[in-house]
Amino acid sequence: MSSYRPSSRTIIILKCFVHTIALVWALYYYFLAINDQLGSDPVKAIIHFTGMSALNTLLLTLMISPLAKLYRLPWLLRFRRLLGLYAFFFACLHLVNFIFFELQFDFSLFIEEVIERPYITLGMAAFVILFALAITSFKRLQRKMGRQWQALHNMVYLAAILIVIHFYWSVKSDIIEPGAYVLALLILLALRRAKLLSAYYRRSN
Repeated sequence: MSSYRPSSRTIIILKCFVHTIALVWALYYYFLAINDQLGSDPVKAIIHFTGMSALNTLLLTLMISPLAKLYRLPWLLRFRRLLGLYAFFFACLHLVNFIFFELQFDFSLFIEEVIERPYITLGMAAFVILFALAITSFKRLQRKMGRQWQALHNMVYLAAILIVIHFYWSVKSDIIEPGAYVLALLILLALRRAKLLSAYYRRSN
């Protein structure tokens, strides 16, 4: 299969499209929440929406490398950072919504929740990882950190695992949807087994 190489202008247009979709998607759901159109529990709905948006965007980020390799489309890699930042953006909204709507900005209660509720503990651990990846995602820091940058950004896989478990543990009844995400993540990790094993052996040695 021959590789397609879009122009720089096309890349810019596609990135603008990604920005538009992500931001309009978020604004639309908040519009529905403000106008009480998210069912009987809009708080739960908006928290769920932002959390699922973060997870879906992160999985899309992890799909880019396998797709670029399989179809010989290296230009797709230019969207990996953008999608990763949007995964962090939605994770921030998820956390802010939880603290604001559920806890009414009671940070002492928030700390108790993080300590006492394992699925929230995992969610916060994943958020810290995503925060570290977001603030070090710029090329200048990448050059400055050298090999440490790649080691840090390999933790995106750990973040994805923690988020999927966080979602799985947060569901009290229906486990079909989180089970599908577990399967999707396992497939994505299997596609990277060589890279993950190589990174593990380097750290061990």
